[in-house]
Amino acid sequence: MEYHYLIAGILGSWFAFLFLCSFFMMGKKKTHEDLHEEEDVKAKSQKMRAEPGAATVTGDVEAEPQVLIVGAGVAGAALAYTLAKDGRRVHVIERDLTEPDRIVGELLQPGGYLKLQELDLADCVGTIDAQRVHGYALYKDGRHTQLAYPLEKFPSDVAGRGFHNGRFIMKMREKASSHPNVTMEQGTVTSLIEENGIIKGVQYKKKDGLELQAYAPLTIVCDGCFSNLRRSLCTPKVDIPSHFVGLVLEDCNLPFPNHGHVILADPSPILFYPIGSNEVRCLVDVPGQKLPSVASGEMAQYLKSVVAPQVPPEIYPSFVAAIDKGNIKSMPNRSMPAAPQPTPGALLMGDAFNMRHPLTGGGMTVVLSDVVVLRDLLRPISNLDDPRALCRYLESFYTLRKPVASTINTLAGALYKVFCASSDPARKEMRDACFDYLSLGGACSRGPVSLLSGLNPRPTSLVCHFFAVAIYGVGRLMVPFPSPHRMWIGARVISNASGIIFPIIRDEGVRQMFFPATVPAYHRAPPVH
Repeated sequence: MEYHYLIAGILGSWFAFLFLCSFFMMGKKKTHEDLHEEEDVKAKSQKMRAEPGAATVTGDVEAEPQVLIVGAGVAGAALAYTLAKDGRRVHVIERDLTEPDRIVGELLQPGGYLKLQELDLADCVGTIDAQRVHGYALYKDGRHTQLAYPLEKFPSDVAGRGFHNGRFIMKMREKASSHPNVTMEQGTVTSLIEENGIIKGVQYKKKDGLELQAYAPLTIVCDGCFSNLRRSLCTPKVDIPSHFVGLVLEDCNLPFPNHGHVILADPSPILFYPIGSNEVRCLVDVPGQKLPSVASGEMAQYLKSVVAPQVPPEIYPSFVAAIDKGNIKSMPNRSMPAAPQPTPGALLMGDAFNMRHPLTGGGMTVVLSDVVVLRDLLRPISNLDDPRALCRYLESFYTLRKPVASTINTLAGALYKVFCASSDPARKEMRDACFDYLSLGGACSRGPVSLLSGLNPRPTSLVCHFFAVAIYGVGRLMVPFPSPHRMWIGARVISNASGIIFPIIRDEGVRQMFFPATVPAYHRAPPVH
């Protein structure tokens, strides 16, 4: 199998090499093909747009909702508000309307902030003590490099945002429920109601045990990573490569203010980023399925003995103080490629539909981008009462979302594997090459960071930069002379790089990812009633 990846890697590396040569020769200008590709995808999305009031119901307002949303997290709340603004009556059922307490979903990339602005929800981060994030600081073996977001061409308010997830969710829910077209209630959805292969609504249970049913022409399920409904609407393939252990550091002076800090530690990365005026979130990645026990003190001992010595000295005192405080939380890091089963009357979104490793903080950017795509697809349609025609039309959603979703998903999965420590010389060389490549600055840092930030969601650029790192690593091995051992390690670097990225691309869908216009659903027109 490794030889297959080696052959594929050689071809991919040559492709990356030719692309980068062309890139550097042409400076920062995009090629005609790039512009055509970007405009083609944008034109398809924009073609579906109408004026914000295009779907507004006129005449007497009926009591029955037009859209039923399961879950009021980032996806559900954003979708409820934007569909309500377009005149649709929306019924939202959320399992728990109290403020959530999570350790992820606290870093919004600049690309996600732009989507938040597009949805008229940017004010939701304005009053929750959200901190601006301007880039990253990357640490490895006592060295560090600063990676800034390429924000020069954007308004001054555009940047990443770090905040408490619960505060952000509550603001989103507050704004959605304040709209007269939104009804939001607490209840646990137990099942979908299906008749003749069409989803008609849901069955749910109130806190007092009362069982009720809710109906709507379109049911959108976005009940999060623990979804109990996804198996009816997709083919889930959930992988849990690691866990995050979360701490909140107080009175911590980050070496680079308003930056995320990524420590390439052993065995896996450590993250720090601001979530409040006096608070910094720390996420320690622990590989594998089993965690040291928090209750027995094993986790605190692990953090102090294994993790703390690898933390920058400026952060160390606050890190140890947070461990001693004892508020240690953990959660599994899930990844799940999108594998939809188009079902009349229903649609799956958010973490219930697609997940990636949270290392890159791209989850909310993907979700908000998906909300924009779905909003634009639904705007030309005033009548949702033909579920089969609507289902066929909404198949284009799965392709139109790919430029953003597949780029962020692939980058998250690939970076996590590269950033983890390994005793394999080829894996170690790939990790070293990645750090040094990003440290070169210019296009070598600007390109990858623009992908990470969601500002340049181009899968071809991702693949080219990824193999450019591998080629860079191989080139270093050939200096001062290419001994047989070094050549063998270089070949294995290419093979390992291919073994990392190609399976992720396969799961994302090669055709949808790189050639979306060849997918028949991409060209679907709105159903005519």
